[in-house]
Amino acid sequence: MSKIALGVEYQGTDYCGWQSQKHCVSIQKLVEEALTNIADEKISVRCAGRTDSGVHAIGQVIDFETNAIRPARAWIEGANTKLPLDIRISWHSEVADDFSARFSAIARQYRYVIFNRKVHSAILAKKATWVRKKLDIFAMNQAAQVLLGEQDFTSFRASSCQANNAKRNLQKVSVTSNGNFVFIDVQANAFLHHMVRNITGSLIRIGLGERDKAWLTDLLALKDRSKAAMTAPADGLYFVNALYPEKYNIPKNELTELLWNA
Repeated sequence: MSKIALGVEYQGTDYCGWQSQKHCVSIQKLVEEALTNIADEKISVRCAGRTDSGVHAIGQVIDFETNAIRPARAWIEGANTKLPLDIRISWHSEVADDFSARFSAIARQYRYVIFNRKVHSAILAKKATWVRKKLDIFAMNQAAQVLLGEQDFTSFRASSCQANNAKRNLQKVSVTSNGNFVFIDVQANAFLHHMVRNITGSLIRIGLGERDKAWLTDLLALKDRSKAAMTAPADGLYFVNALYPEKYNIPKNELTELLWNA
């Protein structure tokens, strides 16, 4: 039996998130069905980070075990013929037995995309979150820096979050802009349920001038989700990448590196 890792890209608009659920179509369900067809045996996959309904991914990583011996082309091109066009397998790698897409990851990267213009874009509908009023990018970026380091993010976790504790190590955070686009880039060892979207919701209020830059400091201290802003829409959130120790030789994704370094 061998262990295989695959890179997965998807547009989350038409799905109820990554995780398989009985009442709706999930990305995991379709990926497992495609791989099962290629392997001619039941395949169950594990992912680097579960995404919610409507959230997109560029650098999702999955792993699974199989007795099937197939060339890389079968796992990539073969599986893609069984998947809808908004889900793609992007790379393949045979990995060590101790590799886990979830537990071997040392960090995850997310990007939140805001389209900041008086009129929304028809092309970007469901691909970016629209904010009509002009945002103060400098204030948002300054405010975000207080989130760095290992802290208790209770004020930014969903009420349905099942994590044992709310402490996470936020390693990088930045708010930048390019024309009408605003990018919130966040890297952490792991994330709580809705954590990025809840942080984004509060940063938007700061950007609109509804709250001052010190508000995030207060929210961290309060440890009270009800005091923070509403959860930002799923449309603008992208799972960009999962980072792993070099010993696993996980392939680099040029698209994720381009976006993260832009």
